Amino acid sequence: MGILISAVLPIALIALVGICLGKTFSLERQTLAKLSIYALVPALVLHSLANTTLELGNAIAILIAFLLNTALLYLIAHGLSQFLGFSSDEKKSLIATTIFANVGNMGLPFILFSLGEAGLERAIVYLVGSSLMTASVFPIVLKGDGIAKGLRYTLCLPVLWAAIAGILLQSTNTTLAVPLDRGITLLSDGAIPVALLMLGIQLSETPFVFGRYELLGAGLRLIISPLLAFNIANLVGLTALDRQVVVLQAAMPVAVNSLIWVTELGGDTVRVARTIVVSTLLSLGTLPVVLWLSSRG
Repeated sequence: MGILISAVLPIALIALVGICLGKTFSLERQTLAKLSIYALVPALVLHSLANTTLELGNAIAILIAFLLNTALLYLIAHGLSQFLGFSSDEKKSLIATTIFANVGNMGLPFILFSLGEAGLERAIVYLVGSSLMTASVFPIVLKGDGIAKGLRYTLCLPVLWAAIAGILLQSTNTTLAVPLDRGITLLSDGAIPVALLMLGIQLSETPFVFGRYELLGAGLRLIISPLLAFNIANLVGLTALDRQVVVLQAAMPVAVNSLIWVTELGGDTVRVARTIVVSTLLSLGTLPVVLWLSSRG
């Protein structure tokens, strides 16, 4: 119980500060998002990968588990949309809310507070895979602009180059100059609190209204996804902490940036915003349960 409290309360506290700020001031979420995407998260990825003790084979297995889980979730969301007769926009929105997990804003702090630095290393590997797929495959799936445009998105994503640099530094046992390392460390330390503040600001701007559609989207993310991930992790040979991190990341609520992608590529933005809020609030109850169950598996 102590671990659950220490994992959930810091997240809730910082997000609550974000909610209060969002209600009090007119803040530019896009500015915060760019700050996070282009500076803080790349610094966190570079710092973590450069100093990781995770075996390459384990990292690859985590990425394979992520890809398989995402592919199955896509097929489920697509099939349900067809079966329930959803419109094109509703279908795109359900796919987006199902495959876009909040593995950064929620995943990294929750895993850090509950599983420590070793868990965070593995969670960042999952985040890197999610970020690269977000910038390449997801636009192709949601809009159908072709592989070339997806690759251009990926090449412009700082996380890609930060990941490559971190892997090179770690594999060659190279250390950065002290001033540079300190600067990157300071930037990386800001990634998680800024992400949680953004989460709170998003919640402050989205009405808490929902129906069967939003509950379906939340259920796919919070229940079906971690169940699939547990079985996939076993299938690819992940055990102990590796498997637990994969399951927890798969259990995260709908990502805030899914709204950005749906706005850009098409979909029902109102339903997506509501599903983000519903899944995030419900995750405060489901994540401790998934953490407890995954620790016993």
